[in-house]
Amino acid sequence: MVRTGSPPGPLWGAAGKAGYVLSCIAASLVLAISGFSYFVVKDVSAIGGSHAIVSGPSIGAQNILLMGLESRTDWNGNILPDDVLKALHACNAAEIAAGCGGNATNTLILIHIFANGGKAVGFSIPRDDWVTFPTAYDGQSQGKIDQAYGLALAAEESQLRAQDPGLSQDQVAFQGNEAGRAAEVATVEQLTGVHIDHFAELNLDGFYELAKVVGGVEVCLLDPVPYDPYSGFSAAHAGYQHLNAKEALAFVRQRHGLTNGDFDRTKRQQAVIDSVTKQLRDDGVLGDLTKLNDLLSVARQYLITDAGWNLLDFISQMRGLSLGNVTFRTLPDVAPITIDGQDANEINVAQIQQIVQEAFNPAPEPASSPSPTASATAGNSQVTVDVYNGGNRPGLAGEVSSALVKDGYQAGQIGNTSPLTTTEVSYGAGASASASKIASLFGVTAQPGSSVAAGHVEVMLGADATVPSAAPSPSSPAGSSPANGPEGGAVNAKNGIPCVT
Repeated sequence: MVRTGSPPGPLWGAAGKAGYVLSCIAASLVLAISGFSYFVVKDVSAIGGSHAIVSGPSIGAQNILLMGLESRTDWNGNILPDDVLKALHACNAAEIAAGCGGNATNTLILIHIFANGGKAVGFSIPRDDWVTFPTAYDGQSQGKIDQAYGLALAAEESQLRAQDPGLSQDQVAFQGNEAGRAAEVATVEQLTGVHIDHFAELNLDGFYELAKVVGGVEVCLLDPVPYDPYSGFSAAHAGYQHLNAKEALAFVRQRHGLTNGDFDRTKRQQAVIDSVTKQLRDDGVLGDLTKLNDLLSVARQYLITDAGWNLLDFISQMRGLSLGNVTFRTLPDVAPITIDGQDANEINVAQIQQIVQEAFNPAPEPASSPSPTASATAGNSQVTVDVYNGGNRPGLAGEVSSALVKDGYQAGQIGNTSPLTTTEVSYGAGASASASKIASLFGVTAQPGSSVAAGHVEVMLGADATVPSAAPSPSSPAGSSPANGPEGGAVNAKNGIPCVT
């Protein structure tokens, strides 16, 4: 089905309104399709088509918003077929007609691509963060960040029907979605304080089709998972395992029954990005013409991007990007709150903007780097330590930061990052000696970090991390650091795919 209300140009598919866990296909396409050759130029050029925002540059530093919209309808506003809904475990047609589902952006990931295209950092934005919208949408000036899209869509569709009753359903649906995209982008810009150059979005059905093309996804679970009636996911055993397309969709949608709800779901989504990206780049998908054509077919049908994003130029720049140079974090909240009967996250906007700005625009290296001797003699009190939790225990970053402060270090940023199997420690200019001492507490080796500010050490906690005791003295043997065994029944992941709840 080609939507008749859309403007001429790219092919618009039968997918629902840009969907759930776009992260997986979008991140795969925008971060991992460097293997494309000349014979797919036309197919890549056919992806995209939205005029909801004014596009920024396609080469050089840029900010990209990935959106996954929770919707059970196609671009024409029609409810998806029963067989698709059954596979998606996403309400039946009668329930949808009665209001089940909606148009909430349950997945929001803001990614910054650095100027040379060799490194990227992304932040998952929790769907329940309570924000003030840039403008009132459908009469509502505040709400959860995932509601901006649906509120603006509803307001636009209502106005269009009132102004011109003769408009077709698909014309109204197209304009409604354009309004939703513009509203969500503006809301994220206001929250984070950064301008968004490009966006990409997908839907439930699109993720399902992607997972079928790549043959499912590989995941690693810390524990067995009992059946969740909301998402349809269950797992009989812990450890590394393969999920088919239906199971993969259920896996990334589940939040009920998880200890930390949306936080755990976010870690699942980030882990699936790692898995899908690895499959595309390492498992021969991009070298298999049949699979590549199938992947591009899914992208043409289900992936929506801003019209001014030249994906061919972007892909050319991204050829040197490896998965190891893509870091995902989760923006912090202050506390759970209840507003107007809704469970939400209270946030500190100033803190969020500072965290994003520091990650996207790290302090430049000093013109004259200090000598190795000067670097090695930096005292603990002169070094700031930023700690991010990619491990299995909520609150671990704060506990580690407190322990390091007791050792005399200055407390820096505290937050979450994507799941990591092993702790990573990196440092900026002047902090190598302190970084080495801190790294020894976790049994790893510190590495220089090009994006780490001078005088800072960055600790990315892995699944094996524990709260360190006092820093070892210079005479202490390397083996005197705390044990690094996994906590809480953690299972080591194979092939670099992180283990999650």
